[in-house]
Amino acid sequence: MFTDETLPLSQNGVGFNALRLAMTRTLAEEEELKRRYGQAGLRFVVTEVGGNTKRDFQEKVSRAVFGAALNAGVIEKEPHEVHALIHAAEEAKHGTIVNTSSESNLAVKIAIVREHHWIAVAMFGESAIHPITSHQRCGLGVMNI
Repeated sequence: MFTDETLPLSQNGVGFNALRLAMTRTLAEEEELKRRYGQAGLRFVVTEVGGNTKRDFQEKVSRAVFGAALNAGVIEKEPHEVHALIHAAEEAKHGTIVNTSSESNLAVKIAIVREHHWIAVAMFGESAIHPITSHQRCGLGVMNI
């Protein structure tokens, strides 16, 4: 059986690669993974978003994902590329905020990874109404460009 270190990144799938990047816990781990992704020819970017209501969070995520992907060259300002990115982000948001209170604080790391004509948006972080109620959440969206 292949381990993550021996399996070529292209065989992991763009969704796996995005979620793995979003789940890095240290800057060193993130930088090492970004180095490997760069060597494999993947396009990617990482950003973070926090919000204190579902609506606030959703608006911030939409702006952050679009801006980060454009600024990092993950997508071009072409309608079909923007469309795929927005759909992947919406799918990831739904996975992240399902069954959360409207007053929950949310903080997530977002990774956007593109491989050829596939793009994935992954979110991993925490939500809580109060610090003692904090728990982890994740969401993933994958779309064909």
